[in-house]
Amino acid sequence: MRGFTLADEKHEESFKVIDRRPFTAEGEVRKEIVEQEKREQEAAAVLRKPTPAPGGPSPDGGRPAGGSATAPGSQAQAGAGQTEAAEPSRNFQLLVDFLARNAALLLGGYADPRTGQALLDIEGAHEMIDMLDALSEKTRGNLAPEDERLLLDVIGSLKLTYLEMSKHAAQAMKEKAKARS
Repeated sequence: MRGFTLADEKHEESFKVIDRRPFTAEGEVRKEIVEQEKREQEAAAVLRKPTPAPGGPSPDGGRPAGGSATAPGSQAQAGAGQTEAAEPSRNFQLLVDFLARNAALLLGGYADPRTGQALLDIEGAHEMIDMLDALSEKTRGNLAPEDERLLLDVIGSLKLTYLEMSKHAAQAMKEKAKARS
């Protein structure tokens, strides 16, 4: 057996585990999560400050006149819905990242691990960029602003790289043709 020194004991004592899961072992929403979501909602409400419309929220309570207060359990459900809403955004970002990396790979952005040389497949990259364009077109108006911005930035960057690489490929083909003549 290995003997422990005082330094080892100090290191082990400074280690602390914090449970950040939103639910308890019984399946109930943690109190901290509900309080945090309430603070976030209040902050968002302060930033928005909607103008009251006829039949809309009253200036004093923020609820429509004659409306009932939100049930305590619905705040927990709303919090769970926000967590679930964040997950599709993350999944969408992963999809965009997957398609963009494959397009970048085909444009010579990464070296082939076997040969060490960059792979250049202009037609394949064009297809990947077209897929991202189709994704952008079909999801227009249904994306969160940050997801739409991510998709447009990725498409723009890939299109610029595609143009540069296709120009270089065309120039290389011309030089090869001249060398053969």
